[in-house]
Amino acid sequence: MLKLHLGCGKRDFGKDWRHIDREDYDHIDSHDVTVLPYVNGSVDLIYCSHLIAYFDREEIIPVLYEWKRVLKPGGILRIATPDWSVLRRMKNPLLGPLYGKMNQQPIYHKTVYDYTGIKKILNDTGFSGVKFYNHEKTDHAQYDDHSAAYYKGILISLNVECYAQLDS
Repeated sequence: MLKLHLGCGKRDFGKDWRHIDREDYDHIDSHDVTVLPYVNGSVDLIYCSHLIAYFDREEIIPVLYEWKRVLKPGGILRIATPDWSVLRRMKNPLLGPLYGKMNQQPIYHKTVYDYTGIKKILNDTGFSGVKFYNHEKTDHAQYDDHSAAYYKGILISLNVECYAQLDS
């Protein structure tokens, strides 16, 4: 089973995963999440946690098509991103999840999503069966990442998964 962890940073999920990130850690296999070094239909699972918000809504479209290209038909795309539907209701929204500054080479989030918005983009780029997933019931649950981001007992991460459709 070929599993990709995109935008993994320092998080190493082990030898069963291929890690792709622009930073240069020992576990990194490749550095560009927008052009994946895999043949069409060869990947079973793509996971990215709090990565897609660094692309604006136009930039993410070709990226999602690229991820779909490498996924097997029915392959899983699992995404975690700050949940705008939760953050916008907070009395004092958390700036970190909204702006997402990374310090290595400063970059910031360009957008946020709610379920309706992310579902539309995923459906429009050839993914189906968009649904929430429980981060505690994944094969990467034991790793501390932002898909398990809670604030005052409230999950502030929008965690969705979907499936690559066959091109018609």
